[in-house]
Amino acid sequence: MELWVLFGTFSLLLAIGTPVAFCLGVASFATVAYLGLPPVVVFQRLNSGVSVFALMAIPFFIFAGEIMVRGDIARRLIAVAGAAVGHLRGGLGQVNIASSVLFGGISGSAAADASAIGGLMVPQMKARGYDVDYAVNITVTSSIIALLIPPSHNMIIYSISAGGRLSIADLFTAGIIPGIILALSLAVAAWFVAQRRGYPTEPFPGWAILAGLFVNAIPGILLIAIIFGGVRSGVFTASESSCIAAVYALAVTTLAYRTMRWGDFVGAVKAAVRTTAMVLLVIGCAASFGWLLAFLKVPTAMIALMQSVSDNPIVILLLINVILLILGTFMDMSPLIVITTPIFLPVASAFGIDPVHFGVILILNLGIGLCTPPVGSVLFVGCAVGRISVWQAVRTIWPFYGAAFATLMLVTYIPALSLWLPALFH
Repeated sequence: MELWVLFGTFSLLLAIGTPVAFCLGVASFATVAYLGLPPVVVFQRLNSGVSVFALMAIPFFIFAGEIMVRGDIARRLIAVAGAAVGHLRGGLGQVNIASSVLFGGISGSAAADASAIGGLMVPQMKARGYDVDYAVNITVTSSIIALLIPPSHNMIIYSISAGGRLSIADLFTAGIIPGIILALSLAVAAWFVAQRRGYPTEPFPGWAILAGLFVNAIPGILLIAIIFGGVRSGVFTASESSCIAAVYALAVTTLAYRTMRWGDFVGAVKAAVRTTAMVLLVIGCAASFGWLLAFLKVPTAMIALMQSVSDNPIVILLLINVILLILGTFMDMSPLIVITTPIFLPVASAFGIDPVHFGVILILNLGIGLCTPPVGSVLFVGCAVGRISVWQAVRTIWPFYGAAFATLMLVTYIPALSLWLPALFH
């Protein structure tokens, strides 16, 4: 009955449009009251959920991304990508994807990627004869790449949700190859759709211009090397690297590029504070919810249920993926990571699946959910940028969904794609 109270309250509140954080918090309060536990337990778990030092990395990475968005970094990265791949069929679509790879390595946020890259690329694509649904679909699905390529603050949330025992450096490294595979898969889908619709190519500007644009973008690109290289080499932790990233981003945009104005800086601070507050409130409430799941022995019951269905890891992974894909259509990513990790990670471990490998599966799977209605936050961002309805975008997004799902299956059933690179650094 306790589980009916927990999930029933949560589902009811979610169905009537209550923000996810309040759904989690109220459901936790209702269950604690039903169990006869003191209500202060919920506040204690909420406080312990956000009082984790590693979470300090999230606001600083968000702040660094906001500075990059407002400091002209995105435009310079897009210029490099355009010179490199714009001559392919559907050239600006390929530029959009390549830009997401470069900018994702700086922002670590799918929403920031969709907003920054989409804000620059979608108008250009519309002006050059591309259908707006094509531009939005590429922008939305390619933003998932930012979740896999470091620095991904969702990887940090997963590490904490897994008990803090997983190396953030290993998780950062594990997402690189899957992120590149996703980019290549989306590039193939973009080429296929562009070929069918007869979209144009862009002229290749020449190696000299490409080299000049690359040199111009080096200060921004170096941030990727600083973040990943510093964490991977052990020179500094993920939390320290986020602070360095924020300071470096500010230095680049104010001293090297001289594009950061006072109004831009204030806007970046406000946006980072707002986003951080939302993320941490969700994490705290989800921590209370997750504690109740553990208290009610939901992970143990889930393991027993899965074992009664099959003892084949291939089948178990497929079931977990299907459940996560369904959940991802109704909830945002951060709370789902905190809620589902304590449930499914023990199941995965019981079937011999590496926790780092499972983390990449989880992040990629829930990333697809960000692009799926009815609660696909990144899909809404892309549609707002392109000024089209969600239905217009979803009606033609299927080739890109297919590319993302194919990548998910490859990552799920070929563990080496996630684990080979981390093993190389050990």
